[in-house]
Amino acid sequence: MPELPEVETVRRGLQPAMEGARVLSVETRRPDLRFPLPLDLSARLKGRQIVSLGRRAKYLTMEFDRGPMLICHLGMSGSFRIDAGDAPGAFHNARSRVAAHDHVVFHLNDSRQEAVQVIFNDPRRFGFMLFADEAGGHKMLDGLGVEPTGNTLDGDLLAALFRGKKTPLKAALLDQSLIAGLGNIYVAEALWRAGLSPRRGAGSLATASGKATERARRLAGAIRSVIADAIEAGGSTLRDYAQADGSLGYFQHQFSVYDREGEACRKPGCHGTISRIVQSGRSTFYCPVCQH
Repeated sequence: MPELPEVETVRRGLQPAMEGARVLSVETRRPDLRFPLPLDLSARLKGRQIVSLGRRAKYLTMEFDRGPMLICHLGMSGSFRIDAGDAPGAFHNARSRVAAHDHVVFHLNDSRQEAVQVIFNDPRRFGFMLFADEAGGHKMLDGLGVEPTGNTLDGDLLAALFRGKKTPLKAALLDQSLIAGLGNIYVAEALWRAGLSPRRGAGSLATASGKATERARRLAGAIRSVIADAIEAGGSTLRDYAQADGSLGYFQHQFSVYDREGEACRKPGCHGTISRIVQSGRSTFYCPVCQH
């Protein structure tokens, strides 16, 4: 399932074509994906201008000049592609061109008044599109924690979030009510960069008085850097993921621990071997020598 960097990469790929465009119609070629598609999807969006294409955690959001926001999730295999005919600079190379998997088509007039089609393709049909309420709220977004990008996520915040928690550090980092958007891959990579064991108690990042430890500051920097590096590289291509232009992300070539069980640790001076354990039913990769 795409993680935050992949979703952000897709958002950036769609943004030039979609922001400022006006919806001519929305074509739904099946009644449901993971959930039923809104019956009035096309009627509610026809004639509206897309003001902003955003992201919250692993969700894409479309805000319009009037009416509720549309929330989109890529699921396991969902992707968007842009087909603008002969329009210059158009994204055209799609990961999947099987028409049977083209489930939703946005027919738009872009900011240059040229016709554009934005197509949502999802072979496994685990993605979804839902309207938020008029105030922009929805149960999918309610209760999400802080975004792991920017300077908001620092050592002090991690200490405050994890103080007193006995749960393993990896599990705490995957708790979407604390930090929104972190997934299995980038948690593993961030813990490796910070030199912290996924087994470590989350509460150890705070002192008895609740102050941030050096570990907390180190981990905050590692999270921000690994997310930034992954976005710059276009995300990671695992199984079905691809960018809006159909090209593949390359961060997987930079993995230091994820899916590298039995291989040598890449940290300079470390002679450890990457191990795999299972935590909460999911694979965890780490170096038992340099991660404490």
